[in-house]
Amino acid sequence: MFEKILIANRGEIALRVLRACRELGIKTVAVHSEADTEAKYVKLADESVCIGPAPSGLSYLNVPAIISAAEVTDSEAIHPGYGFLSENADFAERVEQSGFVFIGPRPDTIRLMGDKVSAKDAMKAAGVPCVPGSDGALPDDPKEIVKIARGIGYPVIIKAAGGGGGRGMRVVHTEAALINAVTTTRSEAGAAFGNPTVYMEKFLENPRHVEIQVMADQHGNAVYLGERDCSMQRRHQKVIEEAPAPGIDRKLIAKIGERCAEACRKIGYRGAGTFEFLYENGEFYFIEMNTRVQVEHPVTEMITGIDIVQTQIRVAAGEKLWFKQRDLEFRGHAIECRVNAEDPFKFTPSPGKITNWHTPGGPGVRVDSHVYNGYTVPPHYDSMIGKLITYGDTREQAIRRMRIALSEMAVGGIKTNIPLHQELMLDARFIEGGTSIHYLEHKLADRNEVKKS
Repeated sequence: MFEKILIANRGEIALRVLRACRELGIKTVAVHSEADTEAKYVKLADESVCIGPAPSGLSYLNVPAIISAAEVTDSEAIHPGYGFLSENADFAERVEQSGFVFIGPRPDTIRLMGDKVSAKDAMKAAGVPCVPGSDGALPDDPKEIVKIARGIGYPVIIKAAGGGGGRGMRVVHTEAALINAVTTTRSEAGAAFGNPTVYMEKFLENPRHVEIQVMADQHGNAVYLGERDCSMQRRHQKVIEEAPAPGIDRKLIAKIGERCAEACRKIGYRGAGTFEFLYENGEFYFIEMNTRVQVEHPVTEMITGIDIVQTQIRVAAGEKLWFKQRDLEFRGHAIECRVNAEDPFKFTPSPGKITNWHTPGGPGVRVDSHVYNGYTVPPHYDSMIGKLITYGDTREQAIRRMRIALSEMAVGGIKTNIPLHQELMLDARFIEGGTSIHYLEHKLADRNEVKKS
């Protein structure tokens, strides 16, 4: 096992990794920007290193500074968390070339799954169902592009091969708009991701977003840890996540989960990963794989009893998975609400000093947050300041506990999206379960129309 790990991230995930390390008896190094000097995890770490000014490009994305911090503190491994450099194959390669262990997949695996075209090809070869679409990257010939679209059927969606996080995609409803959409998306993809390659898929009208959590070791063992429903989204950003996904046959989950685990074995995957699918009319369609720990990993931990972050670390240290698929039991239901420092209805960021911070408690309640009373939320980073998770024997109990937890949570000095979560926990369609990825957007649009009238 490692003696010291450097945590190359910030916020709640930095604290989450730090706690996992402490439980395993591993010393920690927190790197931080000048804006995060007073962060809780910086104070709790055994050592801390300032790696640059507030802008992430000069700090949390500053590869030489992170490598130097690992060298001067004699760290053995680097945990990237999520976001920032967590899925950057070049960073993973630099980490390993510098003599450290990257707590995540191998660089070549990150590259394979980071390019949406090669990822789909790998999944097809492994028998994982994919959305009907182009056979690889779109050609340059406009006539061929039109032919491909006709074969798929409108509407179609043009996607950047190197995109992610809801960026680099454009829906096309008519043939007249097709070529212009492809040209525009290519241009945007080249500028945003350094890769102008685009591909085409059938645009599913009303799907759910369901993902499969996997874990694999360096010895060819891989398991799936159940699924999560992350359909409650706004602008492709998840707002609420839950496990298991309501209303989906368990035999179908087992079938798709085993295919994902087998895909991990075929590509030699190592560590935690998530296969993201669109689910519609009883069918799963692979869209991408995230080669890192997910923001929503706690709901899976609650229903499986598996500590995903600790397992990441143990696998990276060379240990074999100590459990097999048949050993896993999925019990109860868990829901996670992302708490953001933002206006709950206008969604404008609300950085500033937190003058009151009170978190809920009670059976089945978990709060993952780096925030404390008097903490100042910086304006430079993602607005998420914590995650509120509830667990129950049933989905109904998890929802009831979430309502109570939200009512008890108090945040002063800034605005948060807690009122939105409270509204959604009383929403009839959410309570019923199985809303599509478009539901929240439509709900918010309808509310705006009512206000205007």
